[in-house]
Amino acid sequence: MPQDTSIPYDISVFVSTLFLLEFATDKFISHTAKLASLINVSELLIGLVTAGAEWEELAVVVSSLGQGRSSLALGNVIGASISNILGAFSLGLLCSGDLEFDRGSRIYSLLTLVLTTLIIPVVYYSSRVSCIVCGSILIGGFVIYFVSIGVAVVKGVLISPEDSDSDSDDGDGDDDGDTERTALLNNPSPGPPRHAITHHALQLVFGIAALALSAYILAHSAASITTQLHISDISFGVVVLSIATTLPEKLISVVSGYRGRGQILVANCAGSNIFLLSLCCGIVLISTRGELDKGTVTIGELAVLWLSTLAFTVTVWFGGTGAKVIGVVMVLGYVAFIVLEYAVIHRVDL
Repeated sequence: MPQDTSIPYDISVFVSTLFLLEFATDKFISHTAKLASLINVSELLIGLVTAGAEWEELAVVVSSLGQGRSSLALGNVIGASISNILGAFSLGLLCSGDLEFDRGSRIYSLLTLVLTTLIIPVVYYSSRVSCIVCGSILIGGFVIYFVSIGVAVVKGVLISPEDSDSDSDDGDGDDDGDTERTALLNNPSPGPPRHAITHHALQLVFGIAALALSAYILAHSAASITTQLHISDISFGVVVLSIATTLPEKLISVVSGYRGRGQILVANCAGSNIFLLSLCCGIVLISTRGELDKGTVTIGELAVLWLSTLAFTVTVWFGGTGAKVIGVVMVLGYVAFIVLEYAVIHRVDL
């Protein structure tokens, strides 16, 4: 009897959690924009340390490794990285008008491409020594990357590119505005600005917690359903689990694209992939030392990852005006990838 009700129960949990996911996404987008405006920090930076921090993915990876399913962990990392671009970023483009991406967005998209290019040969030609060395470098690099952005956000050192441009154009007028903002933030009296910052920061933390919780539940319910269908760990991780765990990113992309928040859209994708391919991938490499329990990802899957990352970077640098067309192409490419994963690539793993 428990087996008879297992799949309907997991499907009910999956669907119910989607409502929590929708609520958390709306709260995250709204309070990210308001908090960034109040503390005079770019939405890109706020997004990198919030939406771009894939703690739910890390939980899934650690859980998979703890259960001795290293192939599932690696498949989820690679599949989620693909899904963040072809499945999430593309939806943001489809729901937007003509987006303009700032200099910071271009820099982080290029960083994502460089990291992806370096990771692919390490994953494909893995050995004991290379996994330990590269895994340690990836984890160390992530710590430096994340701490540096966190310090910049806390101190308000890096301001939004729009403010920088207006400073150079307007001269003394904006200096007065900066003085007013500084005085406002440093005002010791318990006025509305300080209260507003605390309020939006707490709401943002609450939204992130709800996102992580919903993604964790979605991943486990999807894992339970798919395990009973006897799909291989690599294919399951690359497609099904990655889609489930990146649903928050997809909803964040849709809402941020619809609201014209290009910086959050890029931060959501670039930050997530940097997190996955540095910290999560580094943990997998060190834990497995190149010896996966049920095979590794194929060159075809890695090629899709690199090509999608290249398309993402080119779009951010040059393609803002054709956002909807690029979004359609990416979505169709993702559908084709999923079909090929089960019709062609997956058959290699059987």
